[in-house]
Amino acid sequence: MTFALASIHIYPLKSGAPLALKSSAVETRGLARDRRWMAVDADGKFLTGREQARLTLIRALPNADGSLHLDAPATSGIRVAVPDTHGRRIATAVWDNPVAPLLADETTNAWLSKFLGKPARLVYMDAECVRAVDAKYARAGDEVSFADGFPLLLISQAALDLLNSKLAVPVTMLRFRPNLVVAGSEPHAEDGWKRIRVGEVEFDVVKPCVRCVFTTVDFERGERDPSGEPLRTLIGYRRGEKGVTFGQNLIPRGRGVVRVGDSVSVIA
Repeated sequence: MTFALASIHIYPLKSGAPLALKSSAVETRGLARDRRWMAVDADGKFLTGREQARLTLIRALPNADGSLHLDAPATSGIRVAVPDTHGRRIATAVWDNPVAPLLADETTNAWLSKFLGKPARLVYMDAECVRAVDAKYARAGDEVSFADGFPLLLISQAALDLLNSKLAVPVTMLRFRPNLVVAGSEPHAEDGWKRIRVGEVEFDVVKPCVRCVFTTVDFERGERDPSGEPLRTLIGYRRGEKGVTFGQNLIPRGRGVVRVGDSVSVIA
């Protein structure tokens, strides 16, 4: 079975605004520049759009030199330099997975704190900052960025189309924050895939993505949908033993480049 890669998305800042790409390098940790930056609170606890919906309004654009440009509504943008590898690291975690990223400069942290309305800091995952994938699903050496648990997330366009046919107000695919969107399959066909090839790169399809309240955040307004959609509707037909699932998590089994329009072949 062969389908097509319809779109590619990265989120340079975890829980920040999406960035659509025509192509992307695939690295061990996922797509290049995807979720390599993250916000933490004054105590070092990671922040996401689940509790800080305004994070979704921050547009993070990576520059060629590795720096980041941050912009948000009603603010002046700011350039964030990549922290020096000998700079300060802080102890934090993504869920229960410890990680020791580099801390951004104080000017950046003040900008972030002002926008979020609470003390916050920005941290960066460099090459020395290694975070392993859950051993239940991984091979030795598998790594992940600041993403919740796995290097990439894939969703079929047909899955969204089915959901929207059940909603009074349709939602965009980006509510679900995929990296890869596949066109031409049946709804949720990805639930039955074990291994795929996208262009020149192979991936293991390792685990359904369990969805949470973050799906109710309208990232264009930085607010939760008061109706609780689309999660409320998903509960009605996508709820299983481990929760509401929508999309599949991937682990790369090689490096290369994926491009919009690439063939997506199901190997197993």
